[in-house]
Amino acid sequence: MLVQRLGAPSDFDPLLERVRDARIVMIGEATHGSYDYYRLREQLTRRLIAEQGFDFVAVEGDWPDCDRVNCSVVGAPGASADPQTALEGFERWPTWMWANAEVARFCRWLRAWNLERPEGERAGFHGLDVYSLWESMQAIFDYLGEEEPASLEAAQEAYRCFEPYGKRIEDYGAASRFVSARCEEEVVRLLARTREQAAVDGADRFAAWQNAEVVAGAERYYRAMVGGGPESWNIRDIHMADTLDRLLDRYGPQARGIVWAHNTHVGDARATDMAADGLVNIGQLGRERHGREAVVLVGFGSYRGTVVAAPRWGSPAEAMTVPPAREGSVERRLHELMPERAVLVFGGEDQPEWVTGEADHRAIGVVYDPSFESWGNYVPTRLGERYDAFIWCDEATALHPLPALATPGEMETYPAGV
Repeated sequence: MLVQRLGAPSDFDPLLERVRDARIVMIGEATHGSYDYYRLREQLTRRLIAEQGFDFVAVEGDWPDCDRVNCSVVGAPGASADPQTALEGFERWPTWMWANAEVARFCRWLRAWNLERPEGERAGFHGLDVYSLWESMQAIFDYLGEEEPASLEAAQEAYRCFEPYGKRIEDYGAASRFVSARCEEEVVRLLARTREQAAVDGADRFAAWQNAEVVAGAERYYRAMVGGGPESWNIRDIHMADTLDRLLDRYGPQARGIVWAHNTHVGDARATDMAADGLVNIGQLGRERHGREAVVLVGFGSYRGTVVAAPRWGSPAEAMTVPPAREGSVERRLHELMPERAVLVFGGEDQPEWVTGEADHRAIGVVYDPSFESWGNYVPTRLGERYDAFIWCDEATALHPLPALATPGEMETYPAGV
């Protein structure tokens, strides 16, 4: 194991050496609302793009929202000249996950970097998630209305099937327990049609195909959600892993991608108690599909600080105090052993017991109650198996949300809000 004190972007050199031959680097976060995680992840990502030629960033966000950001950062005709404008258009709660000053700063850098390069060499910014059923449906209508009007019928049939449930798509999940309420056949026809069109090259065609995949994934997700258990979580993470693979195919056989998502998605589920519950995640799926050496998983953690989160689902975000990590946790051990900031690169025969053994590892979602620290907010973890590297911040501070009009989002599954 190698430990490097972090003080400047150049201190990521040992980690960059580890990822030199990797095709995928997944960079996590222990919360969705800590400035330090986003800032350090930005610094690392800049170097991966500029020095090692990574082709895109794919985030735990909705495809249509992120596609507007992507159009801005690659300088697409008609797109906003300021990526922050696109980020401020995010509406699905929790908006602060991506509509924040830290992501805006990175996207402005990415646009400036891209505009100095030919169109075919520009790095993209994409969303992996499954929630944007209505937004994806509208994007399909917009595309087909302009480019493929003969294919509109399949999209209209799918829309008419979901329409009775309005924005309360959870109600569709409940109703789908009765076979007559299911929209699966309509969605399959829509997906088949857009796949056919996507066979012809073009960014707009690919986006339409991906939006159809989102509709299909969302339909499966909400049907599974009402039944409880691991199925809906697994549908979501498999959808994100499939989207990542489509992006790699889209960018070409030598393409390399960066993922930004919560530790709970990035860190290999097999090194936690998630596996015993039947849960998989994109970190595990990436290793299984592409091979251990081709995928580098990077986690984050901190001992205490402040975070932007909400006390309950759909409520306004606020800056909260994160108390010191509990006894016996990964974070307590690192607080006692590590410098204030450090990057740990795992591997070799000299790994200490606290890296190979199991300990509780903190995970804070968009819904957070600091008083619950004694009972929840931790995932039993074998750190050196869950991640290939770990970025440590002894104290992390709250990020800076952009002004955005939030609308209530769909309910998410275990672990809540990650």
